[in-house]
Amino acid sequence: MTDRREMDQVTEVEALKARLGELEQRLNEASGAYGGVTLCAVTKTVPADTVNAAIEAGVRLIGENRVQELVDKLPLLKGDVQAHLIGRLQTNKVKYLPGRVSLIQSLDRIELARAIDRAAQSAGIVMDVLIQVNIGREPQKGGVDEDQLDELIRACDPLEGLRVRGLMAVMPQADDPEQVRPLMRRMRSLFDERRACPVGRADMEILSMGMSQ
Repeated sequence: MTDRREMDQVTEVEALKARLGELEQRLNEASGAYGGVTLCAVTKTVPADTVNAAIEAGVRLIGENRVQELVDKLPLLKGDVQAHLIGRLQTNKVKYLPGRVSLIQSLDRIELARAIDRAAQSAGIVMDVLIQVNIGREPQKGGVDEDQLDELIRACDPLEGLRVRGLMAVMPQADDPEQVRPLMRRMRSLFDERRACPVGRADMEILSMGMSQ
């Protein structure tokens, strides 16, 4: 006999599958000339059971904001899923990330880059990173200012334990999506400019943009 909890889990998975299908269709339609779009499901504060339901529904990439939550949650997850660290990162927490995440999206200062480099080399790996840009110039958010972006990219060049793969930005909260579209277009321009004329060793392959809503 199927108990109530199992029925609820089945319902949750089906609901997530439907929602995921809608999102993937919208992303594919919107991507156009920009090529493929990858959905990163942010799982901050989401319990492992719900994340596992999302994985069963087809999610293959999750983003966590806090290192401790990531460390606690990963052993409870089932199935084929990769994790990214997308939140602000303290240098003393970097040591927990090699082998747990495939990408750090929130590199925003050289001190953090050096900490990632040390941890990655100690683990015998090269850690992929994105440079976070504070495109909205919000004082409460992490990210490098646009006019300091190239300086940080070049400063990462000698660090053999990390590889700059692209840029990331978290958009300001706004009631009207049209308010943030100019900032998204600006991020796209920053990315395209550096892909066309590379800065240092950076290999511009990934542009990550999202917002709390």
